[in-house]
Amino acid sequence: MPDVGEGLTEAEILKWYVQPGDTVTDGQVVCEVETAKAAVELPCPYDGVVHELRFPEGTTVDVGEVIISVEVAGGAAAEEQPQTAQPAAEEPAAKDAAASDEAEPQGRQPVLVGYGVAATSTKRRPRKQAPGAPAQEPAAAAIQGELNGHGAPAPAPEAPAPAPAPTTAPAGPRPLAKPPVRKLAKDLGVDLATVTPTGPGGTVTREDVHAAVSLAAASVGAPAAVPVQAPAPAPAAQPRPEAPAAPASGRETRIPIKGVRKATAQAMVGSAFTAPHVTEFVTVDVTRTMKLVEELKSDKDMAGLRVNPLLLIAKALLVAIKRNPEINASWDEAAQEIVVKHYVNLGIAAATPRGLIVPNIKDAHAKTLPQLAEALGELVATAREGKTTPAAMQGGTVTITNVGVFGVDTGTPILNPGESAILAVGAIKLQPWVHKGKVKPRQVTTLALSFDHRLVDGELGSKVLADVAAILEQPKRLITWA
Repeated sequence: MPDVGEGLTEAEILKWYVQPGDTVTDGQVVCEVETAKAAVELPCPYDGVVHELRFPEGTTVDVGEVIISVEVAGGAAAEEQPQTAQPAAEEPAAKDAAASDEAEPQGRQPVLVGYGVAATSTKRRPRKQAPGAPAQEPAAAAIQGELNGHGAPAPAPEAPAPAPAPTTAPAGPRPLAKPPVRKLAKDLGVDLATVTPTGPGGTVTREDVHAAVSLAAASVGAPAAVPVQAPAPAPAAQPRPEAPAAPASGRETRIPIKGVRKATAQAMVGSAFTAPHVTEFVTVDVTRTMKLVEELKSDKDMAGLRVNPLLLIAKALLVAIKRNPEINASWDEAAQEIVVKHYVNLGIAAATPRGLIVPNIKDAHAKTLPQLAEALGELVATAREGKTTPAAMQGGTVTITNVGVFGVDTGTPILNPGESAILAVGAIKLQPWVHKGKVKPRQVTTLALSFDHRLVDGELGSKVLADVAAILEQPKRLITWA
């Protein structure tokens, strides 16, 4: 599983496009995986025949794990991840294993969205063993092999083994586990020293950590007879369910939190408890805007483009930001600075089958109305297909969330992390409204603007929201204010 960067440590295999025995070529897409950012297709960096698929669909795999092997020319099985040069037999010294791990890598490194630069020679050094504990060599070699992107070669330690080592756990004081597993254990409050390892060479796996959590929960909430049966459920907790599994009673369904949903939850919690949120509301008559939408649909310059109220709302927000540029900023905690941005990457919150994502339109401030309509159409279509790339969700400055499509009047949206403001658009409905001194049915909606009060004070936030409302009430201001 290649490392896509951005702090991602795992990905779920959604679909395999090849099976053992299929012929593959360099660059051919072999599977689709979902990270915490998006679902992307993974290319194969080899020409050959698929030898083995290591994991079934629906499995969440740590970065660095071998997921597929390919028989390349010469009959060698190449694993689809960064490879290192195999050690030769020219130096039979006891340090051959460490030297081979630091050898120059070969080929390009595949990433989740294509090919990256050539892999560097930087490798994790093998764990140092305490004197008199040679039984740890196989475990260290196995872990080092996984971290370097290939299976560990059969170790041939030359030092004599004075005494056998325990087989149930590593002899050293620090349990063997990969960084993602250590992070999982830390998040769940599990002491790795208390976990029984089942991985290669006595390593602790993700399933071991989950089994320890299940065992602890059973020992706390179960009757006195349960601890006698405690060791039995542990193996059953190891397989990762491919679909939400309902308990035998049928009254509850447990859905694993992973992928986009997990990343969204973490981001929203971080945003809500980091940025002091303020939300302001305004109800506005958008009858003229709705008439303009209908006129634009028949305009030949907008032919083939998707024209809807969201398009004009987005344009109104861009004009309001141009009139109040200080709102388009971010908070730099490390430098204790406010970073005002002279470009607008306009985020559009999109509900997809895999959860809420917020791709953004790059340099939206510089686009004409037809260009903005085209970009919006492509963004929505890509999001619905689940093909939004991680790059499309980075670098946003302000966001629009259209809760009105669900019939909701308004809401108090949470800021997308790193952004200063988010505009929620409510449902547009016919309501009684005082127009020219008389009560008439008019198209009315409610806007809600949440902003980071460290960056945006009440005056600035009110001005931006009032400008958006004024433009939607009188769309001709798109011309006079632009």
